[in-house]
Amino acid sequence: MVKMVQLLVKRDDYSHEAFVERWRGEHADMARDLPGLQKYVTAVPNDPERSSHDGVVELYFEDMDALAAAFDSELGEAVQADAAEFADMDAGETLYVEEQVEYEA
Repeated sequence: MVKMVQLLVKRDDYSHEAFVERWRGEHADMARDLPGLQKYVTAVPNDPERSSHDGVVELYFEDMDALAAAFDSELGEAVQADAAEFADMDAGETLYVEEQVEYEA
């Protein structure tokens, strides 16, 4: 399984609260229907004033081909365009990783 991790930074014209509301509301409703998406996780800092990023999103796919197909789809393009309305897409990093659980209680 492949996981795409993005560190998100809000656009300057959004407050942190408005960013989170848009991201976890309307945008998440759209993104959860990406073709091949197996898991969608968001995380928001407890103290955004002391954080370099406004959120972290993790999207899980079977493999890199499935991930590429999801974002090449019509919905994938719409999801990316929607994200650019509230997030500075050039400000945060993106990682593509294969997760390995070392410990779980």
